[in-house]
Amino acid sequence: MEVQSDVREERTIEPQSAMVREAVPARPQRHRLLRGLAWSVGALGLIALGALGATLGPRYLGGVLPALVATAPTSAPAESPAAEPAAASAPAAAAEVVLAPEAVTRAGITTAPAEVLASQATIQLPGTVMADAYREVKVVPIVGGIVTKVHVELGTTVKRGAPLVTLFSTELAEAQTKYLSMQAMLTADRQKLQRTQQLVEIGAASRQELEDVTAVHASRATEVEAARQRLLLLGLSRAHVEALKSPAQVVSDVIVPAPITGVITGRTANLGQVASMGQELFVVTDLSQVWVIGDLYEQDFQTVHVGSEAALTTPAYPNLTLSGRVSYIDPRVDPQSRTAKVRVEVPNTEGRLRLGMYVTLAFTTPGRERIVVIPRAAVQTMGERQVVFVPAPDEEGKFLPRPVEVGPLRGDRVIIRSGVQPGEVVVTEGSFFLRAELLRNAPSSS
Repeated sequence: MEVQSDVREERTIEPQSAMVREAVPARPQRHRLLRGLAWSVGALGLIALGALGATLGPRYLGGVLPALVATAPTSAPAESPAAEPAAASAPAAAAEVVLAPEAVTRAGITTAPAEVLASQATIQLPGTVMADAYREVKVVPIVGGIVTKVHVELGTTVKRGAPLVTLFSTELAEAQTKYLSMQAMLTADRQKLQRTQQLVEIGAASRQELEDVTAVHASRATEVEAARQRLLLLGLSRAHVEALKSPAQVVSDVIVPAPITGVITGRTANLGQVASMGQELFVVTDLSQVWVIGDLYEQDFQTVHVGSEAALTTPAYPNLTLSGRVSYIDPRVDPQSRTAKVRVEVPNTEGRLRLGMYVTLAFTTPGRERIVVIPRAAVQTMGERQVVFVPAPDEEGKFLPRPVEVGPLRGDRVIIRSGVQPGEVVVTEGSFFLRAELLRNAPSSS
């Protein structure tokens, strides 16, 4: 009996374990169904959220979407935006231009080495344009009279010998009358001398009488020549004086000519004015060369000396630089300003500089530092950078762009602060062509 009860227990237990074994595999299936349901609900929620964002606009979801993006799991890390410029600049750093030999010839590419020059120090001081005192002439009449005509105005450019003013002069008329009288007396003395010579030949006159008549004739000839020269000095032409034979030919007008070629910079003559001999009527100035007077400080005496070159700039011509040379430095120093006057002679053939203009004098002196310069044509601008093209040493026809830092110009050359070493060869003529080729072959940003 006991054995049978044990057997029944086993039978009742075995079906229960079988039920357990069958229930265990059914549990993962339920989890997968729940997980799929959760993902479906989540997808529907995201779709609803997208519709809501499209309806309400990004202004209301500006704080929600970034949070979702930040918390959303990703299979791979996103690329950093900061890495994009570095990646974009990598091809630019490794950019090069390769040309065939015939293309190099057609482009006219030439090279030049970077040179080393001494640095320069510049001394600037203000100056004023003045007339060259050695080229300024005051016009005065050598005979007094009344002004009857003025031929020129202030600022007129005149040639040497051109009439400036006409005077009515009684003194000129008297000088001509005296000349005619002297000529008549000379003619009479010449006739007397001839008669005396004839009388001496026949013994009717003594040798002493002949000598006296000869001396009087010579004295009269000297007086006639002096009267003739005075007429020439008074302004009469040589032809007019030679033709003066009778009182009817006497003139009373004196024409005062221009003594030099220049500009009328001063005038005091007016119609009806009584001008005396030696009175200043005009000032004629030759402005083909002018003076610029500046004040030189004591500490610059050892730098600027007679013969030093000076560069002139003026606000009237912003893009023009004139050159001159120091011709005089005043040996006296002003006790108040501690400066000495310096005079610079400046050619002014085109008449740009006018009297009284303010200019800036610049004296350039060599310094102790050494600087690197290259031709101006070698530097090209690419975006915000300035570059030069350097021939590659390993391959003919290959040119590499190199960024440089440039300084001020030195004539037709430019100072290089960094990027090029002394003696290094750079492309001069044809650098613009290389720049165009580099930009043409650059990859598009799109």
